Amino acid sequence: MAGNAIAPGQAQWSSKAAFILAATGSAVGLGNLWRFPTEVGTNGGSAFVLLYVLCVVLIALPLLLAESLIGRHGQRSTIGSAVHLARQSGASPAWSLLAIIGLIANTAILTFYCVVAGWVVYFVGTSAADFIGAIGAGEPLRGAYAGQSVDQIRQMMPTLFANPYLLVGLQLAFVVVTVWIVARGVKGGIEAAATWMMPAFFFLLIGITVYAAFIGDFAAAVTYLFTPDFGRALQPGVLNAALGQAFFSLSLGGGAMIAYGAYASRETNLSQTSGMIAFADTGVAIIAGLAIFPIVFFVGMEPNAGPTLMFQTLPAAFNAMPGGAFVGLAFFVLALFAALTSSVSLLEISVGWVIEKFGISRVTASVGIGALVFVIGLLSALSFNVLADQRPIPFIPGFENATWFDAIDGITGKLLLPLSGLITALFIGWVADRKLVDAETGLNGAGLVVWRFLVAWLCPLAVAAILVIGLFPQLLG
Repeated sequence: MAGNAIAPGQAQWSSKAAFILAATGSAVGLGNLWRFPTEVGTNGGSAFVLLYVLCVVLIALPLLLAESLIGRHGQRSTIGSAVHLARQSGASPAWSLLAIIGLIANTAILTFYCVVAGWVVYFVGTSAADFIGAIGAGEPLRGAYAGQSVDQIRQMMPTLFANPYLLVGLQLAFVVVTVWIVARGVKGGIEAAATWMMPAFFFLLIGITVYAAFIGDFAAAVTYLFTPDFGRALQPGVLNAALGQAFFSLSLGGGAMIAYGAYASRETNLSQTSGMIAFADTGVAIIAGLAIFPIVFFVGMEPNAGPTLMFQTLPAAFNAMPGGAFVGLAFFVLALFAALTSSVSLLEISVGWVIEKFGISRVTASVGIGALVFVIGLLSALSFNVLADQRPIPFIPGFENATWFDAIDGITGKLLLPLSGLITALFIGWVADRKLVDAETGLNGAGLVVWRFLVAWLCPLAVAAILVIGLFPQLLG
């Protein structure tokens, strides 16, 4: 370690509100707008939502607090904070493996996340051009992509995938913006971006939801999302999907909350802020469902469209709705804000460690890691065209037909993140000094007892289930 003089933990959020906004921005990402509706649609609607909320409360929230307290106690990079707590607990520094795995996982995730975010940038551009055209034609309230058929709109995504130069250009543009924000520092970059983008994000999300309530089939969406289907809820596959979504939606296992917790002041009550972050993230996911599904049902499309829901089904749906040109633009700007706040936290994890380890400037670290992310990300960007026939790990069961994009996504999501989360739960629940940990939580009495039980017993079992079933899905038949 380079020493405390350059420890990133010396910088702090300007207020508790800033910490909550930044951490919520880290958790709220494309997973809330893309993966959550997809999981709901493919796992039976209400049964998934019910289990998802339970998993957030009982599993994700205790781990969120565990990660935050590691960072706040250490006031260092993710790895430095884990080493510090381990040493103060009289335990082996090898427990920092939880942060090492998380750092590797989040850097790998960022490589393909910037590719997906590039798709969002593309649809922001096409939606903006479409809306400007609507204004020029004197029809600002017309549907999106007027004059195009549903098939033509659905072909926008395959057309984008077939253009490697455009894909790489969009990826690069997003990486550059992410690097620029992180290079500006904790207060001038990360905090400033979060305090501006997150309120705008919530404003746009509520606005689109209100639009969907009046224009779309809101009643069908509410029934789909909230009518309990207990028979479906008992299916192992649905339970595992809900558990996985709760875990990944809050950016657990990758060290983001350790990194952001390191910038929290000693006066910040971590149990309260963790609860607020989990509540906001869950609320965004559910509200996103209330914004998306009324539109989908209104135009008679299927809610289980899968990953194409956001980039093919919704643009086609906006085409059939009054005001769709404007709402489509607003939706993809919303998605862009979500993507940026998450990518910033992913990059900050690596940058914080590089600054601490090598003593270089934040700008140099940001540019260097950003360049590495872009170069490795080319494998994912080109998986849809130039490298579409490559299968990098055909020798691993379940990955025989995985492209570079699928392989990186699968290994990080199914192996690295759950493994890091499992080690975190075991470390905090069983190894770390109990007095040090309890003092950081902000909990006392029954609340502390319940959290202790959840993080020591339920969380390891649940995360182990994600890990095993993710790697061996055949166990569910």
